[in-house]
Amino acid sequence: MSESSLPRLGFIGAGRLARCVAPGFSRAGYPVTAVTSRTSASASQLAGQIPGCVALDDPQQVVDAADVVFLAVPDDSIGTSAHTLRFAPDSAHGKALVHCSGASPVELLAPARDQGAAVGGFHPLYLFSGEFADLERIAGCSVTIEADGALKDTLTALAVALRCHPLSIPAGGRMLYHGAAHYAASFALCSLAECVALWRTLGFSEDDALRALLPMLAGTIQTARDKGLPNALAGPVSRGDISVVQKQLALFEGLGGDHAALYGLLSRRAVALAQRRATPPAAIAAIADAVEESLNRSLNQAAAGASVK
Repeated sequence: MSESSLPRLGFIGAGRLARCVAPGFSRAGYPVTAVTSRTSASASQLAGQIPGCVALDDPQQVVDAADVVFLAVPDDSIGTSAHTLRFAPDSAHGKALVHCSGASPVELLAPARDQGAAVGGFHPLYLFSGEFADLERIAGCSVTIEADGALKDTLTALAVALRCHPLSIPAGGRMLYHGAAHYAASFALCSLAECVALWRTLGFSEDDALRALLPMLAGTIQTARDKGLPNALAGPVSRGDISVVQKQLALFEGLGGDHAALYGLLSRRAVALAQRRATPPAAIAAIADAVEESLNRSLNQAAAGASVK
């Protein structure tokens, strides 16, 4: 496809996502023509990194200068922004408005759709740092796309241009998709934080704990990549070691707070993974019973404590 046949791209918002995706599109040969932001300095800085791109003061000017406009703004601003923009099918490619949120529905862009523009969602499943290194690190990640017809084809091609894997999501599924993704991102950090907090009671500093834990986490992720989730599972649940599981459950119950409930809920998920591999069924059944008994005790204790308050 020649450059002249590629859609002109514009960005409303110049935050971390735009600072990676816009230059990435440009490097792949797409014309990124205009960008605007709440602060002119941010727009100017991003435009200065992209040949042929101009920083504009008014979001409407970006709409007028581009065929596909990416709305890279906070979720709470998506609907408001869509209501303020005016679209006319005045180019060979038509017009499209695409938001980059993982959680917000594409229906927020209905005002643009009602004016004849195509609308869609384009969410890179990546934790943007805002650094130039994101341009390389995003390769191999997935981009979740919600769109129809020609716009879906365009967004799929743009995902591939970033060297990413395009995923299609049905309408109405974004909140579940985005909420569940926390388990591979923020909640993974929360699990590390729980371990660090517990290890501190043994005298480990946070630096020492992370130095020990991060290589193990990296190895777990690599094994999951190579062998799948069930075969990456390690620890006493994977081995069917009921004695160790029972002792650990009792230990966490004795710590008070919500430590036992968290440990029990995650152990329940570990049991489900172990059931998908060659762990002896009788051992897994015994572990499952021990986990449920511990969860009942810890959750009932938490409920009793809440009722007292």
